[in-house]
Amino acid sequence: MTMTAKAGAGTTRRLDQALKSGRFVFTAEITPPVSCDRKDLLAKALPLKGLADAVNVTDGAGARPHMDSVTAAAILVENGIDPVLQLTCRDRNRIALQSALLAAATVGVRNMLALRGDNPEAGDQPDAKPVFDLDARSLLQTAARLRDQGELPSGRKISGHADFFLGAADMPIDPPADWKPDGLSAKIAAGAQFAQTQFCMDAQILRRYMARLAEHGIPEKLSMIVGVVPLRSAKSARWIREHLFGSIIPDAMVARMEQAADPAREGKAILVEYVQEVASIPGVAGAHIMAPNHDEAVPEVIAEIRRRSGT
Repeated sequence: MTMTAKAGAGTTRRLDQALKSGRFVFTAEITPPVSCDRKDLLAKALPLKGLADAVNVTDGAGARPHMDSVTAAAILVENGIDPVLQLTCRDRNRIALQSALLAAATVGVRNMLALRGDNPEAGDQPDAKPVFDLDARSLLQTAARLRDQGELPSGRKISGHADFFLGAADMPIDPPADWKPDGLSAKIAAGAQFAQTQFCMDAQILRRYMARLAEHGIPEKLSMIVGVVPLRSAKSARWIREHLFGSIIPDAMVARMEQAADPAREGKAILVEYVQEVASIPGVAGAHIMAPNHDEAVPEVIAEIRRRSGT
């Protein structure tokens, strides 16, 4: 992928169009606030306008209540930001998920990332009952049917059109000799058109992973957006590795953070360097920047990467 094609700070970006153009894309992620005031959401989202090609809004992240993700996505649409609506299967049965998809299409949300969702035991109300009526693959199939056939799984026709661009979660690994991307292939068969991954901050592992996906024709069918992080400290790097399943942060990167006089500044510099390297890996379509408890770093690093690459 190449980091080309300029866009002005006031431009409303569209994720699907950016990916089709072959331009290296940037997505970011925000957690909707525990708030009834849209200003609190926009304080997080507006700094990303014109920088990120799309902005993910999480759905009950950490199994804790926040502003509803469909509502948050609708507010972003109103403000000229292309949202990626995250929908989890944890909190809604199939009827409620279908209703959420209809609502999202009604307010102009295009991008949807289907997720299983964290178990309630991980949150602040561990006695909450999980639903998991559908899994992420079934949710993708449902959304694809709404879009392509204009009907619910029951066969009931819907009015209007659901213009969905469908995404799935993925987790890069250093693939063993006999490993095949069966899970990702199944999500593509269910309708996934792009994937956003867990944190992968090791370029060599990512190269080997993408090469294996290429052997199975995955990059020709799905746009891969790799999860990255502007590290805040060596302590936060170790926390991510230990608590966020599947996260990859190499020891050398942690050591560099430990030796830095200004760790937060060093973490941003590492990310800028890393994303420039990631953009050269065949099959990688973009970077998905997530910054747990460090949201303010994301606009700055995207702006710096775009400045260096002239995009």
